[in-house]
Amino acid sequence: MSDQPASSTSPEPHDALADWFRAHAATLTTLDPLRPVDDLEPLREIVGDARIVAVGESAHFVKEFSRARQRVLRFLAERLGFTVFAFEFGFSEAFALDRWLHGEGADTDLAQVSRAAADWGAADLMGWLRHHNLTSGHPLRFAGIDLPEAGGALRPALDPVAEYLREVDPDALPVLETALEISDRFLKGLGSGAAAGPAWARLDPADQNALTTALARLLLRMRAVEPLHVARSSRRRYDIARRRVEAACHTDYMYRAMNAMLCGQGMDADLSVREVYMAESVRWHLERAEPGARIVLAAHNNHIQKSPLEFGGSLTVLPMGHHLERVFGQDYRTLAVTHTADHVPEMYPDEASRVGFTLGDAPLEPAESGSVEAALAEAGLADQITLTDLRASPRDGQGRPHLNRIRTQSVSVTTPIPTAFDAVLAVPTVTRDGSVRF
Repeated sequence: MSDQPASSTSPEPHDALADWFRAHAATLTTLDPLRPVDDLEPLREIVGDARIVAVGESAHFVKEFSRARQRVLRFLAERLGFTVFAFEFGFSEAFALDRWLHGEGADTDLAQVSRAAADWGAADLMGWLRHHNLTSGHPLRFAGIDLPEAGGALRPALDPVAEYLREVDPDALPVLETALEISDRFLKGLGSGAAAGPAWARLDPADQNALTTALARLLLRMRAVEPLHVARSSRRRYDIARRRVEAACHTDYMYRAMNAMLCGQGMDADLSVREVYMAESVRWHLERAEPGARIVLAAHNNHIQKSPLEFGGSLTVLPMGHHLERVFGQDYRTLAVTHTADHVPEMYPDEASRVGFTLGDAPLEPAESGSVEAALAEAGLADQITLTDLRASPRDGQGRPHLNRIRTQSVSVTTPIPTAFDAVLAVPTVTRDGSVRF
């Protein structure tokens, strides 16, 4: 009789994942947004009756991700009746862009309407969406959810408020002008929160505090005299102006939080201030949309995931998706988008750049066991475009999911993947978006 332990017949977790993906991944036929979308029919059951469906990306500035989103947008609009496209784009700046996307001006006017959309890798997506809105019979209203220039500016939010106050409440203008005067000292010419945080840190502390004070006073003033503002303008104009001031307040907080993080002194989850603004913006748009409206929400995987985001064992962010899941429950569904290539565009910190980083190509190590990407490779699906419902993916005897990693930019994040995302769309190749200019 052998004294060796009996061998287990249970497959290793990575083998179980590979077998499961072989059995459950649907192979898609194309990324061409103009081709038929019949192959996306598995999305119908994943989405169900949800009012908000978030579509992610594991890295910014990837052409394949943009094209995949366009196809998913088409499917959700044409087959499931979605009516609003909410994007990781400034709340304030989106109103002018929405008018262009519905036919205002010429096709060539994008750069005049929105320099950010034209230069930050969204040009192809916006051109396609304008064409879709004008020709498909299933137009999508465009909604911004983010801080101005991703936390890199105040004027895109506050300049329209200044125009509003001149008409509705001129006594409040000096407070706003104080905020703009201070912001112009350190924000002029910048283009992202990565650059704004260090620039804010070079301000005199008295000016830092004066900026925060002015913005807080302005917001409290608007809340206190809301009935007067609404009577002198309209409910919609007041709501938009107030939301713009709220964006400025959240952005000011992010200057402090971003600088503290870069200095290694940040508080746990402090960057969640941006996330909660985006989540509240989604709800803001949904509450003001037509009855029965359904929202397609496009943002980075890190923003849409339902689980808290941790790096190195520290709680980094409570993502937008975490807040949305708490409010909307099963009315919020998430579709991660990732890739199985061996490289990806990456943002490298660069204080000399006006956006605070430069963009380069990062080589990637082979995907780690337990990751979505490794499971797809082991299943022989790395060279396919796939769509997989993750909700019933394998778990261990304690109910913990075997899938616990997914790529984010040039690294990977550890999180219970079926908790974070309902499904994943994976592409085999990565091409840097040629329309990016900064």
